[in-house]
Amino acid sequence: MSAVPVSTPRTSMASSIAIVGVLFFILGFFTWLNGPLITFVQLAFQVTEISAFLVLMVFYLSYFFLAIPASWILRRTGMKKGLALSLAVMAIGAAAFGQFATWRIFPGALASLFVLGGGMALLQTSVNPYISILGPIETAARRIALMGICNKIAGILAPLLLGSLVLHGVGDLAAEVAQADPVTREALLSGFAGGIRGFYLVMFGILVVAAVAVLMSPLPEISAESANSAPGAASDDRKSIFQFPHLWLGVICLFLYVGVEVMAGDAIGTYGHAFGLPLDQTKFFTSFTLFAMLVGYVIGLLLIPRFISQEKYLAVSAVLGVVFTLGAFFTKGYVSVGFVAALGFANAMMWPAIFPLAIRGLGRFTQTGSALLVMGIAGGAIVPQAFALFKHAYPEHFQLGFAALMVPCYLYILYFGTVGHNAGKARGA
Repeated sequence: MSAVPVSTPRTSMASSIAIVGVLFFILGFFTWLNGPLITFVQLAFQVTEISAFLVLMVFYLSYFFLAIPASWILRRTGMKKGLALSLAVMAIGAAAFGQFATWRIFPGALASLFVLGGGMALLQTSVNPYISILGPIETAARRIALMGICNKIAGILAPLLLGSLVLHGVGDLAAEVAQADPVTREALLSGFAGGIRGFYLVMFGILVVAAVAVLMSPLPEISAESANSAPGAASDDRKSIFQFPHLWLGVICLFLYVGVEVMAGDAIGTYGHAFGLPLDQTKFFTSFTLFAMLVGYVIGLLLIPRFISQEKYLAVSAVLGVVFTLGAFFTKGYVSVGFVAALGFANAMMWPAIFPLAIRGLGRFTQTGSALLVMGIAGGAIVPQAFALFKHAYPEHFQLGFAALMVPCYLYILYFGTVGHNAGKARGA
């Protein structure tokens, strides 16, 4: 079930993995900018916390609306041109966001994030199945874990860079803005908002260079139909994507997983600020979660599949998610925030396990199945927004709202890791 011919040199696969690793680094950098962007948007645009969480909603909803069109585009362009196109679309979104943020036009900034997310939807739709079937599907979690390390290193750097270069002194500025007269307030906010333009222009340049580099790279094309067929099964005899129940259960699983991942990574600053912790500290909390995820990836890389299968590790991770969520609920302040950050460790190996388990044996339906899974990333829009609404309505019970959202998600992930990924196996795999 290997996607790579036996005669393919190891150096060729290594170079392909390295190139894909760079793409996952880019994905991670822009994905994990969203946490500190909530703080930036709330101050720069003077909007409510619920409105600021629209940053997450529009970004992740773009995956839902654009993943299927992305799969159509990839069928026409092929993988390499599709990857280059995705980076170009991301570059346009990044440049537009920097400009609209400088002008302090909130709808324009949100639309730019939607475009940026659209480019990432195209990138995710191609790069995840590619790395999954680049080698044996049974060891896909190891390769995706390696990609996750690249992703989370970028995720650690992103909030640190944005926090240091753009959000420096944001707590003092917020207090100053609150006490200023209207004219002075506008001047302060315009200066603060304008500081993000240069940051995103640099990102624009990097993405353009990356798009050209990918187009000229030696990445091979891989046929998902031949690479991801179920052994001895008639995946080609199935006439519809609806005949793969494990895929649809996986879509739900990925939806809930991305929801809890974004809650632990992007909403942790808002969670900590609800305890009264200062903005100049909470803007860096996302990096703590991502450091925990990085540790989780390294451990998963060492254990899978030599000591534990990817599906069993997924089940263990789900149990840890429940335990850490309850730890956050029953504690306060920095200790509670520490438990939320520890969820990064529990979440680390979930995507690397869910994605290959869900697309396993899809054959000619692999691209469509991958697009459906990428649509599941919309969980990052829905679950955090539900938390923001609950927190606004019941601010004194925000920990209860956090736990009530997270625990059921982890329990479903536990179900998929133990039972759900086998649905339809007797007939298909």
